[in-house]
Amino acid sequence: MARHESYYGKTKPANLKEEKVTRIRFYLRDTLSGQNPTAVRIAHANLTGGSESPVGFGSLFAIDDPLTVGPEKHSKEIGNGQGMYVSGSKELNKFSIVMYVDLAFTTGKFNGSSISIFSRNPVAEEAGEREIAIVGGRGKFRMARGFVKIKTHKIDMKTGDAVLRYDATVYHY
Repeated sequence: MARHESYYGKTKPANLKEEKVTRIRFYLRDTLSGQNPTAVRIAHANLTGGSESPVGFGSLFAIDDPLTVGPEKHSKEIGNGQGMYVSGSKELNKFSIVMYVDLAFTTGKFNGSSISIFSRNPVAEEAGEREIAIVGGRGKFRMARGFVKIKTHKIDMKTGDAVLRYDATVYHY
């Protein structure tokens, strides 16, 4: 059999540097309303009332949310969160989303790096912090793993607009 007709690979020791831990706090602004939304519904289920609610069960959203230093509307932007989330709850009091988001930093020490999230986000657990999983990253966060503690700073239940505090603990090489 010719070499190009077979599946082959080579494995060698990784020789990874010592693992580091980085803790970062930033804010994510998720805006569904107004003339310039950062999250838009791209699909919803026909049978679940998805079209009547900004966060209806089965609704799928594409996002390009700004990441900022503080919660204020005109706080310095340090990156953006791009990806998707889907509403995974039928009951508002148990509201959760499942999200894939790439949190990319566009300025400062982590410029060109990002943290990848793929996790269930139990939004209804409003009383305290909730936790989502870091499953990867780019740049300085290559091969990242870890978690993000999210605390809702502000939410408008009528529009779905929210400002969220993200406290990320990132393990990387």
